[in-house]
Amino acid sequence: MKAIVYTRYGDPDVLHVTDVPTPVPGERELLIRVRAVEATKSDCELRGFRFPVKWLWLPLRLAIGVRRPRRHILGGYFAGEVVSVGGRVTRFAAGDPVYGGSGLRLGGYGEYVVVPEDAAIAPKPRTMTFAEAAAVPLGGLNALHFMRRAGIEPGERVLINGAGGSIGAHAVQIAHSMGAHVTAVDHAIKEEFVRSLGASDFIDYTTIDVTTTGRRFDVVFDMVARSASGRLIGMLEPGGRYLNGNPRLSVLSRGLTSRSVIVTFAPESREDLADLAEMIEGRAVRPIVDRVYPMAEAAEAHRRVETEQRLGAIVIAIGDP
Repeated sequence: MKAIVYTRYGDPDVLHVTDVPTPVPGERELLIRVRAVEATKSDCELRGFRFPVKWLWLPLRLAIGVRRPRRHILGGYFAGEVVSVGGRVTRFAAGDPVYGGSGLRLGGYGEYVVVPEDAAIAPKPRTMTFAEAAAVPLGGLNALHFMRRAGIEPGERVLINGAGGSIGAHAVQIAHSMGAHVTAVDHAIKEEFVRSLGASDFIDYTTIDVTTTGRRFDVVFDMVARSASGRLIGMLEPGGRYLNGNPRLSVLSRGLTSRSVIVTFAPESREDLADLAEMIEGRAVRPIVDRVYPMAEAAEAHRRVETEQRLGAIVIAIGDP
């Protein structure tokens, strides 16, 4: 099969398309023909081994490869079709269109990927293309988890810091669907995009420091790794909740001692993917694809992710155009 691989850490040009063996599913596994995969910030961080959350550096280096990557095919979130299943699989059959994630196995940058039957895989939303569906699992699962943990009530004021990324863009839509009044913080080029998703107010972080506005919020969802988290927490109303999806050690420790600070890692489940599919088909969540690149332009896809100029998700189409 064809796959986008990298055999050393470096800039986007380390990515190249080559032939690799097609994986074979075990008794409780699925073989999925990948049609589209999201190119994520995590993919870029793994490729270059550069992470904004510094405390992750050593454990990740030991886990994924000290001198060079152990796994050569990136891509954790994708959409495609089930090709074959192991003899003990009962939930899926050949031909099923699916979307979801492969977890730490990665592999979505290849034409085929093998995942366990109990992985975060669910039927693809019927109203979405494969490219649109591939852009949902990362952002949608994280956003759904954090917005539910926030316990948002209709009419509450929600601030989303980093609203134009994959997770932030889904969080805007989900919070809006819960009846929240959403204020989005991001670069000015993303204002029209996030307003179209349901944000009522927008703050351009390049010209205004939101923590100096004197405004207060019931919920602050922070997706910016180097944010002024202490000052954002200070913007909460009594009983407010601060949630961080990209925490530094100082934020993690604060989450252990403060009820208002919620720091967790989002579990990925097929049940939540099914909930997202219902929200998509009910039009509470819409596609957020910025651009779709062919496999041969994977390096350009990564550059687009890293510039932060994208309006939504970057997707790579896998296989023939």
